Formats: sequence, C-alpha cells, structure tokens
Amino acid sequence: MIDKANIEKTNAWPFVEAKKILRERKKNIDKKGKIILQTGYGPSGLPHIGTFGEVARTSMIVNALNHLTDLPKEIITFSDDMDGLRKIPDNVPQKEKLKKYLHKPLTIVPDPFEKYSSFGEHNNEMLKKFLNQFNFKYNFKSSTELYKSGYFNDALKLVLNNYKEIMNIIIPTLGKERQKTYSPFLPICPNTGVVLEIPVSKIDEKKSKIIFDNNGEKLEKSILDGHCKLQWKVDWAMRWYALDVDFEMYGKDLIESAILSSKIIKILGKTNPSSFAYELFLDEKGEKISKSKGNGITIDEWLNYASPESLSLFMYQNPKRAKKLYREIVPKAMDEYLDFIEKGKSQNELQILLNPVWHVHNGTIPKENIIMTFSMLLNLVEASNANSKELLWKFVKKYKPNIQDKDYPIFDNLIDYAIKYFNDVIKKNKKYKKPNLEEKKSLEALVAVLKECNDEMQPEEIQTKIYTVGKENGYKENLRDWFRLIYEVVFGDENGPRMGFFISFFGVKETQELIKDKIK
Repeated sequence: MIDKANIEKTNAWPFVEAKKILRERKKNIDKKGKIILQTGYGPSGLPHIGTFGEVARTSMIVNALNHLTDLPKEIITFSDDMDGLRKIPDNVPQKEKLKKYLHKPLTIVPDPFEKYSSFGEHNNEMLKKFLNQFNFKYNFKSSTELYKSGYFNDALKLVLNNYKEIMNIIIPTLGKERQKTYSPFLPICPNTGVVLEIPVSKIDEKKSKIIFDNNGEKLEKSILDGHCKLQWKVDWAMRWYALDVDFEMYGKDLIESAILSSKIIKILGKTNPSSFAYELFLDEKGEKISKSKGNGITIDEWLNYASPESLSLFMYQNPKRAKKLYREIVPKAMDEYLDFIEKGKSQNELQILLNPVWHVHNGTIPKENIIMTFSMLLNLVEASNANSKELLWKFVKKYKPNIQDKDYPIFDNLIDYAIKYFNDVIKKNKKYKKPNLEEKKSLEALVAVLKECNDEMQPEEIQTKIYTVGKENGYKENLRDWFRLIYEVVFGDENGPRMGFFISFFGVKETQELIKDKIK
C-alpha cells in the first residue's frame, strides 16, 4: 500500500485531477456512491491515437482514484454515432458510394469496408477492439441507442422546457445569419434521413413536439425516441446531465464549447463535471491530427513498432503541451519507457508516484533488467543485417551468456519491434557518408587498434581506445566530430550508440569487418 502522506504530497497530474474530482464533485459523488468518468468519440472517421489518449489518461486518473477512495468508478466511452456524416474521410475505400449519405446519421451510412451494418458501427467496433487490447475497463454507450431507446427522453424534455434560456446562451455566440436558423434540436428528415439544421416555428411542450420550418414547408417532429437529436454543445450538456458525469477531459479546441455546455447543464438543474483540457497532437508538419485526413501515426503503426506501454507513456507525459506524433518519435518513446523502468529500481515511494511507468502499469513498475536501449538495438539490427530474433539473441548472449529469453519478455518483444521499425522506417532513409582520404585514414587507424582488442575487454576499455585513436588523428579538439564521422560512415546517421558498448555486443572482429566494408 502507498503511504497516504506521499499521496498527499505528490503532484503527479493523475493524482492532482483525482483529488480535484473528489473535491469539486463531493456532494454528487456522496449522493450516488459512485464516480462516473466519460470519454467522447466522434465516429466520423477511424479511431486515432488521440481517441485512445483520452481513455488511457482517464484510466490513469481512475488508478489514482483507487488509491484515494474505495467507491466504485465507471468510465463511459460515449460514441456520438447519431451525428450526421459531414464530409467523406480521406482514408476510406468507396468514397463515391458515401456521397449520397452526407449529413445522414453515421449509423445509417453504409460501411465502406463492408464489414458491419453501418460506418458508425464499423468505427465503434474498431475503437472497442483497440481499447480491449489494452484491457481498459470501460462501458461503451452509443448515442443512437440511447436516443432511440428513450434513455434520454426525460433529459430532452428538460431541454425543451428550458428552450428559451438555452437559446439565450447559444445565440450570442453565433453569427447573424446562423442566429436566424439555429435550433438546439435537429430533426431527422422523414423523407431523406438527413439530420436537418432548420429553424423552429413552434414548440409544444406538453406533447414534446416541435414544428420546424423546412424551407417553407411545415415539419412536425417529436423530440423523443430518436426523432430529433441535439446540437453538439446542448447534446454535451444533456449527456452530462443524463449520465450524471463527474469528470471528462477534452482537447483544448473544445474549451469554448465546454464553457457553454457548463452553463446549459446548470439550467437543467445540475453542475458541470470536473474537467481537464489537454493540448492537441500534431503531425510531422505541425498540423492538427485529423480522423478524416488520417495524418500522423496510426494506432496500428505504433503497435507494430513499439509496445502498448510506450504509447501509454507518450500519453502520460506533458498532457497540457502540444506534441508531434509521427513514426520517427517511436524510438525515443520506447527508450524513455525503458529508462523509467530502470529508474524505478532505486526510487523512493514519493519518487515512484512521479514515475510515469507507475501510472502506465496501474501502480506497479516492471522488475526486468534493461539489456540495451531500443536505439542501440536498432544499430545492432543494421550492423548485423539480422532479420530474425534468434540471430539477435545470439549476439546478446555472446555478451551475456547466462541470460534466458523467458526472463526478459520486454526485451524479447523489443527485438521484434526493432526489426520491423528498421526495415520499414530507417532503412530507406539511410544516407551513408563516403569518407575522404583523411577520414578514411582515421577509420583505418581505428580498425588497426581494434585488432589489439578482444571480446573479453570491458566496454569502457574499448571506448578509451576509440577516444585515443580520435585524438591521435586530428580530432583532439573536437571528439564529437570524430564520433559523428564513425556514425555517418558506419550507421548512416549523425548520432549513434556508445561505441565501446556496441562493440562489446556486436563483437570486436565483426566491428572491424563492418568498418572496413563501409570504408570501401
């Protein structure tokens, strides 16, 4: 058990948010004896890493709450799948087929992948499948199901009864033209199935009906049982009310929407949930990651190249700072994960609460010893030209003959990731330096010195000899340039592994042959 005094002291953000929830929502939580946290998903495109991030971060807050209270907690993952399809995503097949379904609810739009009954259901299932891979505990809820089943009916009546007050909140935030047509209720057209954005002519509170002006034609609709849905900001507030949500995090781009929804829920008779606004993810060009564009790294790509835990770590770190999310950041994230595991072995309890891996692993840190970094393993894959796990294990066991594969599950998986990442991402971008005569002479001097070394030598001994060669061959004033020469010629990059350590793993004779081959 974690000492309560340390829990009070820590400023790890999941604990900060957990304490805030218990403080801000105390009355509501005490009344129902439960804590409800919500994450939202708009299934207009395939799930992306940002969607996963909300569930991962919310799960970290639940982990913190588990150390603060015994009350039950529930994460609701809500899909706004009754929303209309506003544009055709770039990353789906059969785009032409979808054009005639624009503005219809996503659960009406056919699945372009032809796997499920609708595009909305397809994207919902993709999300659930992914979240289940991480063993997240969540309760999935569909907007279409809750509207059509009547679950939202009482809350929808409240919205209708407070129509004028809600309009007074929303209208000042709209342009003059939009003010003329705005309605918090969006009827589903009985003829086309389109989600209509049309003005209201008359309200019948007793019958829970609204008469709309559909381009001069009268359209009468019940607001209940899925005949109408709510505009986004009103829908968000209604959902908080109906599901009795205590916490929800959202992207920085939704802060203004959250402010309006907070005002609306107060009109309905409840207080808004505790909240957390996170910064957005950017692609390599610094543009916002979009579900419809499919830019940035996909969930499947990350999991092909690195562990799920490294992705969770990326979500944990600096949630209030915008971060670029693309394939080339994967090795850094993987190495940081390994580094935090190693640090955890010597940390006291208060430091452990600040260790991101403690939060990634729901309160435990793996005990496995780290054999080498992911970055160095990538260099080993290249230098050995190895495309099999067995061959790479052979190199490792040459340096550490007594280790057993089964005792190193993290490293065992790391080898698979390294082979895939090197072949898919690094290999095609490699640019090896061709050394000039002076540089070639320096590298030949290094080969000559390595002939004096053997595999029984300590890495630091070998490293010292490499330093000496550099100093004796014109790099005394700038050894960084010496190592950069080695890296650019041997690895096709400005940066590389600590050479003494690398040679110990790869082998002295093998390194000599590698350098001679690159010089040619």
